[in-house]
Amino acid sequence: MQIVGMDIHRSFAQVAILEDGTIIRQLRVDLVHDRLVAFAKTLSLEDEVVIEVTGNSAAVERILRPHVKRVAVANPRLVRAIAYARVKTDKVDAGTLAKLHAAGFLPEVWVADEDTYSRRRQMAERAGVLAQIIRIKGP
Repeated sequence: MQIVGMDIHRSFAQVAILEDGTIIRQLRVDLVHDRLVAFAKTLSLEDEVVIEVTGNSAAVERILRPHVKRVAVANPRLVRAIAYARVKTDKVDAGTLAKLHAAGFLPEVWVADEDTYSRRRQMAERAGVLAQIIRIKGP
């Protein structure tokens, strides 16, 4: 089993792959759908992926979920080892995420399932329709 730590940014993710306590590989993955799916297919169903909550982490999590055993989403405010590190690089952050998860010290957050995502989309659409009706009727 491998633990894959991902430091996610807007257009790319820095990846560190941890196996038996050592980082065996580091790479950079562009956050374009096809390239992220191609990377996910290189992982096995026994691997675990660790990401931090960011703006696009939910989309990355949904793409990776079917290809791995588990996707753990870390709370960035509680990951003190990264926040107070002397050396702050993407490679170090990705490796630290993987090592914290391997040691069992990763503070995780709840991740919504598909039913919750679809209900959120439905509520957002309804709120948009209501706002449009109010705009049309005017004050």
